Amino acid sequence: MSMIGTSVTRIEDPAFLTVGGKYVDDLAPTDALHITFVRSMMPHARLVDVDVAEAKAHPDCVAVFTAATLGLEPRSPSFAFLNQDMRRTALADGVVRYVGEPVVAVVTNTRGGGVDAAELVVIEYEDLPLVLRPSDSIASDAPIIFPDAETNVAFSIPSPVSEEDFIVGADNVLELEFRNHRMSPAPLEPRAAISKWETIEGVEHLTQWSSTQGAHGTRDGLAAALGIDATQVRVICPDVGGGFGAKNGNYPEDQVCAHVARHLGRAIRWTETRSESMVGLVHGRAIDFRCLIAGTDDGHITHYSLDSTQDSGAHAAIGALLPFFTHMMTSGIYAIPNVRFTAKSVITNTVPVGAYRGAGRPEATHAIERMVDLFADHLGLDPAEVRRKNMLQPEDFPLTTPTGAKMDSGNYEGALDRVLAAADYPALLAEQQARRADPEAKSHLGIGLSTYVEITNPMGNQEFGSVEVHPDGTALVLTGSSSHGQGHHTTFAQLASGQTGIPIDKITVHHGDTAEVPRGGGTGGSKSLQLGGSAVLQASDAVVDLARTAAADLLEANPADIMLNHDDGNFHVVGTPAVSVSWENVASALAAKDERLLAEIDFKPEGATFPFGAHLCVVEVEAATGSVEVRRFWACDDAGVIVNPMLVDGQVHGGIAAGIGHALYEEFVYDDSGNPITANFMDYAFPSAAEFGMFDRIAMETPTPLNPLGAKGIGESGTIGSTPAVQNAVVDAVSHLGITHIELPVTPQRVWKAMQAAR
Repeated sequence: MSMIGTSVTRIEDPAFLTVGGKYVDDLAPTDALHITFVRSMMPHARLVDVDVAEAKAHPDCVAVFTAATLGLEPRSPSFAFLNQDMRRTALADGVVRYVGEPVVAVVTNTRGGGVDAAELVVIEYEDLPLVLRPSDSIASDAPIIFPDAETNVAFSIPSPVSEEDFIVGADNVLELEFRNHRMSPAPLEPRAAISKWETIEGVEHLTQWSSTQGAHGTRDGLAAALGIDATQVRVICPDVGGGFGAKNGNYPEDQVCAHVARHLGRAIRWTETRSESMVGLVHGRAIDFRCLIAGTDDGHITHYSLDSTQDSGAHAAIGALLPFFTHMMTSGIYAIPNVRFTAKSVITNTVPVGAYRGAGRPEATHAIERMVDLFADHLGLDPAEVRRKNMLQPEDFPLTTPTGAKMDSGNYEGALDRVLAAADYPALLAEQQARRADPEAKSHLGIGLSTYVEITNPMGNQEFGSVEVHPDGTALVLTGSSSHGQGHHTTFAQLASGQTGIPIDKITVHHGDTAEVPRGGGTGGSKSLQLGGSAVLQASDAVVDLARTAAADLLEANPADIMLNHDDGNFHVVGTPAVSVSWENVASALAAKDERLLAEIDFKPEGATFPFGAHLCVVEVEAATGSVEVRRFWACDDAGVIVNPMLVDGQVHGGIAAGIGHALYEEFVYDDSGNPITANFMDYAFPSAAEFGMFDRIAMETPTPLNPLGAKGIGESGTIGSTPAVQNAVVDAVSHLGITHIELPVTPQRVWKAMQAAR
């Protein structure tokens, strides 16, 4: 019997809450050497001299490596779409391009000795001109960060029509330039790696323990960087303390660890500090918008244009490609007849930008939802009704949007209606009006809406899954997905149990070891359930079919007459349940013939899915100080069929928390000299649970026809919808003062300044 829709308690948690998890740093061999990286203190400079003599002389030092001594060669970006002349080495060679870029690897016997020895490395720099802001990077007189590229543009998406021609004949034309600021993903566990080489039958092999979101992708990237075949690399990904997209892909430090271990013939370990993580782990967002919206007096949107400049940071990688997803989702949930988009991804002397929870889709939602509110305010119309008036309808699906998104299904008005009803929208509007009419009111009430649609599994990946039943009646599920807090073990065991009748406590889920799991796509883009879950579901069905055939031999019957009783997990002939065989019987019978009760599936979906939803945020803005408090938050996030509602609650709540943090607190800031000034948790405003109000998740399920579960992604939805809802709420709270926009993050200082200027 299917267990889809059942809130099964997480099976991962007892271990985490008692003995604790097993993370990379816990697994290092006792004789492993430590690496400490010496990082650039300059945002853009020529390396005149790197003196490592004193570091080498430190009594705890084993070796010191630079790009030259490791024999590192410059490598082009791994994505062919990016400017291939923007090459880098894993350790900076000749030029450093951001504060935090690794330059020297110091190898010591102890971690403390590494810190001491690293401080003895002396680097002489020669300053080079800086580029810190995306707009400065594309200025006509901008210094070129990679001279061989002859440009700072790493990737671009042009428009066939100019803004001037696009807007001809439009009414109520509104323009706004704003930004989605730079953030640090800040996972609880920083990055870590262990590298160990051994020779097997004359061939060298690397085992790499890595805190990553995808063991197989990490394996392939390491193999390419080391110039060896992927079969010579084993990657083990144990428990991971948060990823949020930032732990996808290969980092320079991972490659250097492997190179150093190879050179020394010793196991190497590395775990970054929090301060290192803040300037070494990729950053998120960091995009500037120039938006234009136009429409009729009654609120129908006729034109929408988005010109974006993506800050790629100092090196072109996945972050430079994020506008591809922003472009796809430009028009959001709306039926806008005229849509225009352009993008430039540019190099700056800052930490490289990568995929962070939503990765290009939150940026698209932020842009259009801010502009829809601006449009409604300009016309004096209710923002909920303007949204309703322009929404795509359920009967429009499937459809292809003006920017090429092939959407599967949606009921956008249904999500909006549920949120408005749950929040009692008319009562909130009445309370707001009463507050504004009260001269003694100490705070302003703001109501913010955001509606969104996102694409999940945007790259069209497939995923591996297998189910094997052992003679003792236990089952092992293997998945190519990678868990870092989402609850995959519970969900996949739940799916396997529902199809096989084997109790969940007899099912084990393994992932993250390329020697055990033959292939996999990892976790990212909210794809794990719709891909990995579908693979496990189909593998479970396939292993039942195999068992039915084997049971038929034991029961001396036709396989077509064998049925599985899901209540007790036994097989019997139709109509004679009293005579049955168990999973143990079937698996033991096959084992006696040296056969395994095993089914493997590579699930490839028919297309990407498009989760959607509506969020409503209520804030209190203190009139005297501009401080903002989120009073209540309602979210209707439709991710298709829900397998485990409790896990979905957790994903949505975590996403909303991340989005509120983005809107109100978190911002990674550089000074005018390129120095990071928010590089630890003393300066980077990282919110805790105490800063959040009540979250209400409103259930809604619109199945997708593109996978057997009918499921879409949920991991990023809460983040995508929440940030613009909070920003719109804060602007709405003070809109009666004549304020139409406040930049993110909407800090008390920014709100107070806006109120003072309005007065």
